[in-house]
Parts: sequence; C-alpha cells; structure tokens
Amino acid sequence: MSYLNGNTSESVKEYYGRVLQSTKDLKTTACCTTEAIPAHHKEILAQIEDEVISRFYGCGSPIPESLEGKTVLDLGCGTGRDVYLASKLAGPDGYVIGVDMTDEQLDVARRHLDSQMERFRFDKPNVDFRNGYIEDLKTVGIEDNSVDVVISNCVINLSPDKKSVYSEIFRVLKPGGELYFSDVFADRRIPSELMDDPVLYGECLSGALYIEDFRRMLRDIGCPDYRVVTGHDIDIEDPEIEKKVGMINFRSLTIRAFKLDSLEDNCEDYGQVATYLGTMPGAPHRFILDDHHTFHTGKPMLVCGNSAAMVQDTRFGEHFRVTGDKTVHYGAFDCEPASASQRENQGSCC
Repeated sequence: MSYLNGNTSESVKEYYGRVLQSTKDLKTTACCTTEAIPAHHKEILAQIEDEVISRFYGCGSPIPESLEGKTVLDLGCGTGRDVYLASKLAGPDGYVIGVDMTDEQLDVARRHLDSQMERFRFDKPNVDFRNGYIEDLKTVGIEDNSVDVVISNCVINLSPDKKSVYSEIFRVLKPGGELYFSDVFADRRIPSELMDDPVLYGECLSGALYIEDFRRMLRDIGCPDYRVVTGHDIDIEDPEIEKKVGMINFRSLTIRAFKLDSLEDNCEDYGQVATYLGTMPGAPHRFILDDHHTFHTGKPMLVCGNSAAMVQDTRFGEHFRVTGDKTVHYGAFDCEPASASQRENQGSCC
C-alpha cells in the first residue's frame, strides 16, 4: 500500500521521532491538551514516568469511562501516556495495545514498561506495544471484532489514508464497541499545497479533515451517527504559520462513535427513557454521553433511538436502565446540542 512507504509517513516519522524532543518544541496548540483532566486520571498520570509525559503530543483526553477488564487499542500511541493510563483503568484483567510507526517514540514507551507495571502493582504486564501503521492493523495482528474500545489522541489527522484508518477501526471493534478519540478538524478542505508542508502537517494542521467529509466517511463505512463530547478552537500564534493557514478555522474535538447496526441517520423518537444508575467508577453523580446529553444519576431522560442504543447495547448497558423499544415511532426527535455555536460540529443527533 502506498502509505507504507509514502513521503507523508516518512515526514511524520522525522518530525515526531527526531525534530520534536518535547512538547516545548511544538509551534502551535494543536497537539497540546487543554481539556480538564478528571481527578482520578490525574492520580494515575502522577504515577507515570516523566519521560513518557514530556514527549507526549495530544490535543485532548480521549479516555472514556468503564474500561475495567476491557481490551483497548490506542492508535498512534507514541510514548505510551494514554496506553499506561488506560492500562491502570482496565486493570489486571484488561489488555491495552499501543500501535505506532515511530521507533523513537516506542523506544521510550517500552523501556518504562516494567517500572510502570510495578508502580501499578500488576503481577504481569497488561500492555503490548506494536510497531506498525494504523491504516493496516492486520499486519500487527489485530483481529476482526476483537477490541472493546479504540482510542487515539491527535493522530488520525496525520494519516494520508484516513478512510483506511476508520475502516480498520470498525473492522476490529466488537459489536457495540466504541471509538473514542481526540483530533483536529477544519471548517473547509485543506488546499493541496499546504498538505506538502512538513511543519504544518507535523503540527496536526494541514492533515486535518474537513468536518463534513469526516461525517460522510463514517456514514460510508456504516456509522451514521457520531457524537462530539468536547471541543475548542485552536489558536495559531506563530506568525509564519498563521500567514499560511489563517483563513482556515481549526477545532480540536473529542468524538465518540459506536459500532451499532441499529443506528439511524437521524434522531428518531420512540418514546424511550434512559436512567443512569450511577455505577461507573469515577462517575457516581453523572455520565456525559456527549455535549448535549448529561445523564444525572437516578433521573430519567427521554432519549432518541440512537442515544438509547448507545447506552443500552454497549458496555454501558449494565449502568443504565432503558425503558421502551422501537415498536411505536413518534416522528423526529428534537435533539439540540448544548449551544448553537456547536451545531456545525455535531453528528446526526443535532
């Protein structure tokens, strides 16, 4: 396949393997985490080696709830910060695979494996780092329907073949499995001449996908509804970079999408009600599905058919009580996002 030996992949390897030595070398905030990190995640991050943290490049905090005992796959794992965080959350009965194509990043991740397992007090490692390309997960041994959750932190935008990446994700996810990731998106298609700029590409800008093309891409591979969990605008403070891309608006979004056959391309009303039981670790009072669905413990919420499936037919099912089915249809569901300014970046439930 062309991406395995393409100039883009080599440029990304060079930028992340040799040009960047720490987050201080970044020229924009695109690959910097600005989201609030949950307190129980901070406690785990405090146990992770400094070198792993200092050479971590991400634009969000894509670690979802309810990972205990699950198989998690991190695409573009780098030095392994999110792998180790997910490792602790998954526990000794869980399993976390990190895939990356950059030898220098994987070297950092692997040399701290034993010490991290000791810090987590695990008798044996529940982590495996594999060198490979996220466009072709078969080459690193990821089987069909074998993964509960796929995570990724500001990496998919770096791929020259994003459709292959998303196709591979939904191939390896189990039925009911989840893609939960942070990435950079644009409000228009990036001009081709900017995509050849190694700095713009390495800074996660010129490889950013137009948000509507992302929606179409997921639809074409069988996922008609995705949800935005959080999002923020990216500041371009470097004058040379701003001169090149200042006409484009970039946003960092954390998105979740599920492998569910029952999803529709519009929010439909079947009179279903979902109640969160408050039983997920770290979320005793509320569960945030997306930026316009916050379930408060014990409080019934009327939901569309897609939202009902997302909390009932996934690993979240044991934490929810859903009443009603799809026997009777009441028309379209009025499912508005949190604010009008966010509406342009929603999936079908908008």
